[in-house]
Amino acid sequence: MSTLQIGLAIAGGLILAGVVAHSTWSARRNQPKRATQETPPEAQAAESSGTGLLAERQEPRFEGDGFGDADLASLSTMMVIEKKPGLDALIDVIAPVMVDSLVSGEAALAAMPATRRAGSKPFGVEGLNAANDEWELPVAGQRYTAFQCGVQLANRVGALSQIEYSEFVMKAQAFADAMGGEPEFPEMLDEVARARELDQFASAHDAQLSFTLRAINTAWSPGYVQQSAARLGFVAGGIPGRMVLPASIAGSAPLLGLAFDTQAAMAEDPEQTALRDITLSLDVPQVARSEQPFARMCESALSLARSMDGAIIDDNGKLIRAEAMDVIASELEQLYDTLDERDLSAGSVLARRLFS
Repeated sequence: MSTLQIGLAIAGGLILAGVVAHSTWSARRNQPKRATQETPPEAQAAESSGTGLLAERQEPRFEGDGFGDADLASLSTMMVIEKKPGLDALIDVIAPVMVDSLVSGEAALAAMPATRRAGSKPFGVEGLNAANDEWELPVAGQRYTAFQCGVQLANRVGALSQIEYSEFVMKAQAFADAMGGEPEFPEMLDEVARARELDQFASAHDAQLSFTLRAINTAWSPGYVQQSAARLGFVAGGIPGRMVLPASIAGSAPLLGLAFDTQAAMAEDPEQTALRDITLSLDVPQVARSEQPFARMCESALSLARSMDGAIIDDNGKLIRAEAMDVIASELEQLYDTLDERDLSAGSVLARRLFS
């Protein structure tokens, strides 16, 4: 073999190696970012000290700079369970049901309709507890001196219709008959008109905001998204591809939602699937103003954009800048004020029922 042939063979080998190397690099570059195995904080502390296993143990305590009164108060607040929503004349049609004698909770529960809706509107029954003189959902073991049936005037499906009102009357009448009582129904046309007015107000003051976070260069795996969001306090939601940021009070609606492709989350090997978009959302009327949910939403979006190499965009694919966030925040304050004036403060029981 001549020197020329040897040189050409060597050159060809080098070119082939370069092509293989470039293909390998390109394949790795195009793979979605994956979650990394993080060292627990306890292990990090032990490694940094070099004598973690020999360090002096600190017993739990409730005073000083350990776990103080403020922490206990915060813990107590988080453990409060919100009272189940009751009927309210502001957003419900209410029909009183008078009875001649005490009725047991067991009898009231047995007389409840099979479904607790009239059309698309929630239907409910409350009893006046003979022991404490308070309205409540009937409970076994209690006795009641009176009842009231109610149906919600409006929700996000729309206003109470005449057909739904008629269904409410039928359900309430059947319950009253079983109790040996007599219901008093308000005038249908008046209540339907009130429902339309409430629905118009709700429609004009409803707000559901969202930011889209889009990958700039490398796509993300579902695990990478979950790990990044978890660092900000997000936890798994009720369905694949959804996470939520919990409120500070148990029983309250989540502050924020984070969603990505459900099919990717349910794939046989999620880490091999590529995500280029995730969505942060805020249901304004469902979350208390005191939680400052929009500020948390902006902080979360900016933090995720930095850590995940993403851009924050709107529904039209345009970048959302800090100035636009300030404008939205100002408009939200006006919305909060209006809801407060109507006794439908964001995050309240009534607001959560109406805007649902």
